[in-house]
Amino acid sequence: MTTRKDRLKKLVKVQEQLKALHETRHAGFLAAAVKAEAEARELIESFDTENSLAGLFPALYHRRITDALGRQQQNLENARQEASLIATATARANMVERAYKDVRRRDERERSDRERLDLITQKRHDDSN
Repeated sequence: MTTRKDRLKKLVKVQEQLKALHETRHAGFLAAAVKAEAEARELIESFDTENSLAGLFPALYHRRITDALGRQQQNLENARQEASLIATATARANMVERAYKDVRRRDERERSDRERLDLITQKRHDDSN
């Protein structure tokens, strides 16, 4: 039979893993946003070079630039949402951690009280003999 303390200990671990997942996803979205921005900047810079094909296919270049900037914005929005999920996961993890520590302290107090009671009982038993 699992105790409340054991369940809370497992829940703390799960909450920490969930938080790490959101942190990883957040970092991935930020990296994708930076990559998309760099792609857009590179396309814009190459647009004005002499040997660029942009003069032959301006609509294609504009579409690729627009797509890259759109990906950047979407990834930034996804990162913002993940940041919110990180905050929620952190709050939950902290709450579960506090509950776990409270239960653990209570168990330790009860064990200590039982040990003292056993010592008192043993001393009385020894004194009566």
